[in-house]
Amino acid sequence: MKRTHHCGELKRSHVTQHVTLVGWVAGRRDHGGIIFIDLRDRYGLTQIVFDSEQNAQLHKQADRLRNEYVIEVTGVVTERPEGSANPHIPTGEIEIRTDSLIVLNEAKPLPFAIEDEVNATEFLRLKYRYLDLRRPHMQELLRLRSQVSYLVREYLHKQNFIEVETPILTKSTPEGARDYLVPSRVNPGDFFALPQSPQLFKQILMIGGTDRYYQIARCFRDEDLRLDRQPEFTQIDLEMSFVDREDIMNLTETMVRMVFRETKQIILPDPFPRLTFEEAMGRYGTDKPDLRFDLPLQSLNDFAKTCDFKVFRSMVESGGMVKALIIPGGATFTRNRIDNLIETAKEFGAKGLAWVKISGDGSLDSSIAKFLNGSALREALPTSKPDDLLLFVADKAAIVHQVLGRLRLLLGEESQLIDRNQWKPLWVIDFPMFEYDEGEKRYVALHHPFTSPHAGDIGMLETTPLQAKTLAYDLVLNGFELGGGSIRIHSPNIQERIFDLLNISKEEAREKFGFLLDGLESGAPPHGGIALGLDRLMMLLGQTESIRDVIPFPKTQKAQCLMTAAPSEVSPNQLQELSIRSTAKKPEAHIKPESRLGQ
Repeated sequence: MKRTHHCGELKRSHVTQHVTLVGWVAGRRDHGGIIFIDLRDRYGLTQIVFDSEQNAQLHKQADRLRNEYVIEVTGVVTERPEGSANPHIPTGEIEIRTDSLIVLNEAKPLPFAIEDEVNATEFLRLKYRYLDLRRPHMQELLRLRSQVSYLVREYLHKQNFIEVETPILTKSTPEGARDYLVPSRVNPGDFFALPQSPQLFKQILMIGGTDRYYQIARCFRDEDLRLDRQPEFTQIDLEMSFVDREDIMNLTETMVRMVFRETKQIILPDPFPRLTFEEAMGRYGTDKPDLRFDLPLQSLNDFAKTCDFKVFRSMVESGGMVKALIIPGGATFTRNRIDNLIETAKEFGAKGLAWVKISGDGSLDSSIAKFLNGSALREALPTSKPDDLLLFVADKAAIVHQVLGRLRLLLGEESQLIDRNQWKPLWVIDFPMFEYDEGEKRYVALHHPFTSPHAGDIGMLETTPLQAKTLAYDLVLNGFELGGGSIRIHSPNIQERIFDLLNISKEEAREKFGFLLDGLESGAPPHGGIALGLDRLMMLLGQTESIRDVIPFPKTQKAQCLMTAAPSEVSPNQLQELSIRSTAKKPEAHIKPESRLGQ
């Protein structure tokens, strides 16, 4: 068996050539004396012809072929008869008149058809992933992923980066999500952790003089899943020494523009726009705003201080805020739709959602209209117009931004304000160093504890830590965080102060990060880096609805592999060998196939 060509490359210039093709039967049409077979491999389709008048024995053999049989055919490339060409495929002008057929493998009836518009649940697609991957669209996504990885490697090599692999079995450290733990057989009672990122190792590489490191790295986080999150994922990870924030952002920007241009001929803006964290939250209610539509949050604090609506006024007086969304043409919303928005806002965390319709004559229509001065409200919201709907949330800043930010996205989708052909990248910069956790009564790092503050804000660590800003930066595209990074702390004294503010004792810091602290005391250079989510990048480039479409073997939202039935129980002997035992009570069936459709 030796194929001479792939199924997507034969054209009219190959007519009269004797060729051998191999692949899967993608379709079969029996026209009596002639049987047509569409032969498919990863490269495309070729039409194969079995003519009973030309070779009755071969025609009889072809009669038993069914979809997804694996076959080898040999024959002569001929031009299709006039009027029968298929302009929708590259091989549409030719066909193969066969003189040999070998069935390499048969296939039983499949649970779904191997076609792009597949009528199958996600459960079936993931359970039979080996079939799903045969679909041309899935093969194209795999090819695109490979191309992106190649382009990234080529670009970074030209920029003098060194590709370095970092450990998969490492030490459990607090990085914001749960670790996946791996018991050690040779050290009973001790555990490795799978890395949430190569963060500490890439800093060690900079201390070790590597200067420029990159890796297309596997990362693991045991966290709740969603459409753009998986328990194991891949990131484009890089770190550089003797650089500032601008160096890293400019290099990353150039790389991302190159990837979009070379793979999809998409021209991204140069440079990417920038928003501070405070601007992004204030204007869009999120630190990963979707800029494809213009529906900003509007501050009403000044208006609220003087209005007669007690809910607004008292909230501002107590240190909260009032903000609004202006929905163009929203005065046509029915009361039922507005009631649904109120319930949605409560699900998002609001105590309630106030609303006002601006009538065609400019008057206000709402149960709270009698408490509001119409001319003062319109002056406070100068972009509002007759027939608009105004939605208000009054609460603490975090609640207001969370609720209105999510309502903005929901209404942008529902009202079809989003142009799917637009690409809107931006940088979000100047993140706060800390947030304050009211429940635990302590500071927590907004990024991670190795992020450097602005040089001018270091003094705030002793007086007003919540006002200190970091040299962190997130790259956002169409409402998704593509990646983030920062300039790192290279001073042992500053790192120690950050640990103190985070209530990490010297003993705990030494236990968790001793090797890094020792490295910082051994002549650490200024350094920084970034990590871009390859899977999210692929989801956007491939224009898929879920990150699971661009990962060859993904997990469900229950963190299960339906194809292999992982995770699974192991034998008592294995547990005993690892010096551990399970206290979990298992259901009768670990994975109940049809009961979990849609998960």
